Parts: sequence; C-alpha cells; structure tokens
Amino acid sequence: MKILQVTNKVPYPANDGGAIACLNLTRGFALLGHEVTVFAMNTLKHHTDISEIPESVKDWAEFRLVDVPARISPVEATYNLLFSGKPYNAVRFISKTFTNELKQLLKAKKFDIIQLEGLYICPYIPLIRKYSDAKIVYRAHNIEHEIWERTAAISSGIKRIYLKILAKRIKNFEKSFINSYDLLVPITERDGILLDKMGNKQPTHVSPTGIETTVLIPHSKNLEHPSLFHIGSLEWAPNQEGLIWFIEKCWPKIHEKFPELKFYIAGRKAPDWLIRRFHAPNIVFEGEVPDAYQFMNSKSIMVVPLFSGSGMRIKIIEGMALGKPIVSTPIGTEGISTQSGKNILIADNEKEFVADVERLITDQNLFQNISRNAIEYIQEKFDNLALAGALTEFYKKNIE
Repeated sequence: MKILQVTNKVPYPANDGGAIACLNLTRGFALLGHEVTVFAMNTLKHHTDISEIPESVKDWAEFRLVDVPARISPVEATYNLLFSGKPYNAVRFISKTFTNELKQLLKAKKFDIIQLEGLYICPYIPLIRKYSDAKIVYRAHNIEHEIWERTAAISSGIKRIYLKILAKRIKNFEKSFINSYDLLVPITERDGILLDKMGNKQPTHVSPTGIETTVLIPHSKNLEHPSLFHIGSLEWAPNQEGLIWFIEKCWPKIHEKFPELKFYIAGRKAPDWLIRRFHAPNIVFEGEVPDAYQFMNSKSIMVVPLFSGSGMRIKIIEGMALGKPIVSTPIGTEGISTQSGKNILIADNEKEFVADVERLITDQNLFQNISRNAIEYIQEKFDNLALAGALTEFYKKNIE
C-alpha cells in the first residue's frame, strides 16, 4: 500500500508522545513493505531541519516538511477569544502554505491511505477529498476537548474561565469532523467508545502506540535502588500539574520516611518557574537527558502523577517495557488495561500514592513481581510490528 501520514509536527526527534506515536507506526509500515510518505508541518516550536533526520530513519519514508509558524501569540489568542468561535489551538495550524503544498503532493502522487495524525489535521479533509480518492483515516491520539476540560477543572480564576471556553470550542470543533473521514483509528479502546458516543458511525480499529522490544531492553547494570524518577515533557501542563502535586503533597512524607532517597526529574523545556519548584531536599533535576532509556534503566521506581490529559501515556508503556514498577493515578493509566497490584500500582489520592511508593521500596518481592509482569504485559500487547500489521490488515479490508 501507499500510505501518507499527515501531521502537525515533525515526528523526529521522537521525544514526546505524539511524535513517538507517529514515527513508530511509520517504522512499522515500512518494515511491512509499504511505501510511506510523511507530510509534516515544521513549526517554530518543534522545528527540525531535514538534514537532522538520520538516513536510517529516512529509509522508512519520504519526509516532506512544510514551514508553518503556528506561533502562540497572546494578542492573537485574545483576539480569537473575543471575535471567533473556533478554538485558538486549531486555527494556528490552518495554513495557506500547507494547503498549497498538500494539494501539489496529492496531484503528483496517488495514495491508498491518508492517515491524519490528530484532530488539528482534520480541517484539510475537504481538500484531500477534492484531490485524492484515498481512504481518509482519522487517527485519534486522544479526546482533545477532554484534556482542556480536565485542566480547567483543576484551575482557578480567569484561567479556569478561559479554559472552559476553550474546551467547549474544541469539543464543538471535534464534533464537526465526526464521520467526515472514512475510517477511525483511536489509540485506546476508551477513546473509541467516547468517539462513538459523539456520533462516530465509521469502521473503527483500535491501534495503540507500539514499542520496539529490540530497542527497549531492561537492564540493571547501573541501577540506583531505591530511587524515584519521573520523565516526560515538562512544557506539557498535565505533567507540570502532577509534579507540583507530588512535590507538595507526597514528597515531604516520603522524604521523612526515607531521608536518603532521591527523586530524579528529567524532561525537556521546563520553564524557569517550574524548575524553581524542584528546589526541595533530595530532588535532582536532570533536564533533557541525552538517552531517555538509559536514564530510565538507571533508576528504580517511576512515578506518574497525572490528573488531566487524555489518550495514552506512552512513557508508562516505555517504563513498563523496561521493567519499571510504576505508581500512577487512574487518569495516568487511562486507556491502558493495566492491573493495579499485578503490573502497576494505581493510587487514587495522596495517602495511597505515598503508601504505594513505600511498599515498592520495602517489599522486594512486590517490586520484582510488578517489574516482571510489566515486561510480559507490554511484550504481549504492544509489539510495534504486530500492531502495525493488524492496522494494515484493517486498511486492506476496507480498501477492497
């Protein structure tokens, strides 16, 4: 098959959930013998020069990058709030340049499948219909409005009011594209159910983000045990909110019980105000680490305190693949069919979170059992090539 992936950011380097979800599937498609083209907005925030993409990655697909600023402007956001009914998140990705480049690509090349990576590519569906006979796939990385509803719920003041307005606009925006695509590919079963409730009637195939078991290899060569760690994008609001909660509510109690224990935080683009919140006893801020998997392998217990967001947390999948016992929240593991006490520990509140961390530090059998079960679960359910194969079979059935 000839597959076109259209995305609102360059998926290389794959250093956040959206990029990983896109690029892993690119690799899976290519290894299965399909001809892949990645057509990506090259934004100011995630700008990548084509020369920075390694030849080994370029072997998987033809990468076409189109400069789209998609800058965040307080003035434009205010104007949008007052004089538009559309969400500011979406209008930033509507570009004449991208429209023209996409049109030229569709006129020059034929595709069997055009896979839209996320909600903010959906405004280009009418253009694709006009210039291509390919099946259009909406790959829903999450339920976008849910992220903002949850963030609004834990915010206050003017920010809360603005986020509630934004969430409502995004929900209407999301609903406006229901059934305008030919096939729906949610990343989690839960998201598929929610999209069906929103009105989806098109054929659906749930396809989680896969991982490469040949790359994520657990080892304990340089393991610091016990130790706690968190890794993730530190410019993402849900990660910021969760870390602040953990540092303020949980860490003082954990530090009191285990005064030698260190808590390591790694992640990219942490704002200065957040870094200042890390100034607490035995918290070590690493910033963006050169090798995420090496960092994860060197620490023992992963904490993922999330109270907002949507979709699937890929860092949890990666942590489990590396055999890391994880303590998270119900929202953190949402969309992943984990079992608390078997392959992860899920805490509903501050008291449970602290208690679960303490159990993993003091109970070596529990630590080892969760580690082993986590690896087995990921290898069984999230093998990238198997997931890509199942998805392409779904495509073939709907093309014929």
